[in-house]
Amino acid sequence: MQPVIELTDVSVRRGNSTLVDSVTWSVREGERWVVLGPNGAGKTTLVQICAALLHPSSGTARVLAERLGQTDVFDLRPRIGLTSATIAERIPRGERVADVVVSASYAVIGRWREEYDTLDHDRAERLLQEVGAGALLNRSFGTLSEGERKRVQIARALMTDPELLILDEPGAGLDLAGREDLVSILSSLAYDPDSPATIMVSHHVEEIPPGFTHALLLRRGRVVSAGPLAEVITSAQLSQAFDMPLRVDRLDGRFTARRAVRRTIT
Repeated sequence: MQPVIELTDVSVRRGNSTLVDSVTWSVREGERWVVLGPNGAGKTTLVQICAALLHPSSGTARVLAERLGQTDVFDLRPRIGLTSATIAERIPRGERVADVVVSASYAVIGRWREEYDTLDHDRAERLLQEVGAGALLNRSFGTLSEGERKRVQIARALMTDPELLILDEPGAGLDLAGREDLVSILSSLAYDPDSPATIMVSHHVEEIPPGFTHALLLRRGRVVSAGPLAEVITSAQLSQAFDMPLRVDRLDGRFTARRAVRRTIT
């Protein structure tokens, strides 16, 4: 079985800057990956390649067995569920939540004249229920809290029954309660064997949902470490990625990280 994502020596350059530098990485069916690293590490650029929104400057990128540069990305993108701040900004604030979700069937943002059948509407409603947003069906997107908007975006990303789910910093802007609600939703998705392969971008290990299986650490566009979660999310690896001495702890399937404090004996 071919990998869902297969990157070989992929780099992205803009002028004199290298945003992603010689990354080789693969994601397989059933895997749930978190991509971590400091600001400017290349996380969003990397997932833009995985979402078929960006072509590498060099190297080979295969998404759902299709090689970027040799396939029609407009046929490929509907097979990928994506949430991001950029998409959220494009959703009309007056759009009804049910329409925000169902319009993903046509890969459009902002419902216009397209027609949907009863099965489409039923699926949109069911997905909203599954992410705890069923009561928001007839609300306008602009009236929602940040946490509610995140739930609606996840339902939208799942609308087309994608083969790959990409969540670009889904916890950004959430308060503690909102973050914990989001982690719970994503954990349920991660444990569901019918859920697609998933890639989530984050800055914080506290946002890694139980059920996620793998991690990729980036620093300055390069891979620090990639592999099973327990082998990658360690004090040593995280300290290297963030260029700071960090202590990582794990309790009940959740990670925490804090600066390691050296005690001096007097």
